[in-house]
Amino acid sequence: MSDLERRYLRLVRICYPAGYRDARGTEIAGTYLALSSPDRRWPSVADVTDVAVGGLRQRLRAVGATGVGPGLRLAATLALVTATALAGCWATLELSPWTTAWFGVAQHGTSVTLGLGVWVTWLLAAAAHVAAPGRWTRAAIGLALVLTVAVVPLAAVVDRSRPPLFVLLPQVCLGFVALGVPSRSPGWLRLLPVAGVAAALPVGAAFAGNGGDVFLGYYGWPARQILPAAGTALLLVAVLVGVVLAARGDRRGGWALLVLLGPIGMLSVHPLAGELAARFYGGGPNADWTTLATAATIAAVASATAMWAALIVQRRVAGAARRSVPGGPRSHEASG
Repeated sequence: MSDLERRYLRLVRICYPAGYRDARGTEIAGTYLALSSPDRRWPSVADVTDVAVGGLRQRLRAVGATGVGPGLRLAATLALVTATALAGCWATLELSPWTTAWFGVAQHGTSVTLGLGVWVTWLLAAAAHVAAPGRWTRAAIGLALVLTVAVVPLAAVVDRSRPPLFVLLPQVCLGFVALGVPSRSPGWLRLLPVAGVAAALPVGAAFAGNGGDVFLGYYGWPARQILPAAGTALLLVAVLVGVVLAARGDRRGGWALLVLLGPIGMLSVHPLAGELAARFYGGGPNADWTTLATAATIAAVASATAMWAALIVQRRVAGAARRSVPGGPRSHEASG
């Protein structure tokens, strides 16, 4: 057994539930192995993503939550649109000129941080979704995720500025959800991330003109306005889509909203942290490390609890439905 095959098998064991991987784990690993190049030693990012998504789908199916898969694909599309739109906004802010005064002398220039490379990668993910949806799109999203996380230690090593964590964290959460983006979708749906970027560019330029003379990095006042607005817009769109689909008897929208609660919460971390600072820490509405970390934890726990409760309810409903079917466990018990 080669190292690559062993690593694929280990990945399948981690991601898939026990019964399914015992029955088909070797077959799944063999398929990925056959599609890999002979000189590859590690699973590609796209393969890791595919295995993880497939394993999650089987785990949800095992608890009767089969509707989560379609809901996740819907949420992934909305998350990708939001993530790429934010990337376009941040890139515009970084490239826009600023003007300020130091000791009475006007200063002009741009404030480009290491984040610009991150945002460009996210914009490439939007382009990949148009040109090559599916595996290549997920690979581009995976690369953007890696760079979004890696920019934090890289900035410390090279001593360069980077976007703050409260800007990077929601981007990472949106990116993880966006990995579930469907491989096949109508042309107009594939264009949505690019349309989101186009709509975000003038927003970024407007905020650069209003806030750049105070915050040279553009991640102060503008980010505190843009992120909660993006979270509110994502919430409203998810609710609207859910209501329209529910009217047709389709529950995808409800699951999509549950999946998106985590990213929506992370987009609202800064105002929540300011509220915590004002109410519980005896200061003004200025967020610091403590309040930001507390707010992020509250958002993560709340979204995970909502999903956990929904899965429990779904499992009980599915169990009750199976027992009510003629020939099911309860009918056999009654006939005995």
